[in-house]
Amino acid sequence: MHSILVSEYMDHNPHAVNSDSSVRQVVQFLLKEQISGAPVVDDTRRLIGFVSEQDCMAEVLNDAFFCDDSPSVSTVMQNAVATTSPGTSILELAQLMADSTPRNYPVVENGKLVGLISRSRILNAILENGDDCYFRH
Repeated sequence: MHSILVSEYMDHNPHAVNSDSSVRQVVQFLLKEQISGAPVVDDTRRLIGFVSEQDCMAEVLNDAFFCDDSPSVSTVMQNAVATTSPGTSILELAQLMADSTPRNYPVVENGKLVGLISRSRILNAILENGDDCYFRH
């Protein structure tokens, strides 16, 4: 199980938004794709943040109430993003995820977004590769 890597279970084509996008565009994208958040990248796919529906909520309310123009996603995104690499062990990441709040970890290699791994993908990897002793009782 320790030899199973993030690269084997990550989404290799993750939904990402560009740092130049407006909050309104990001919300429309999240709703269209039916996802709760996405990595924020620059034009070279370098990861610069993560944005969630929750991050956008106050700005969308403000825009609706005051009829303001929607600002750039960089004003609401999370700059400090927990990431992992393709070579990380699934078990190592599962242990980290068990004690932390992020539901998704951008997978980064040389500063560039190469994938995304979620709690559900981690659980799937463990179930597919787990020894029966994990589930006996």
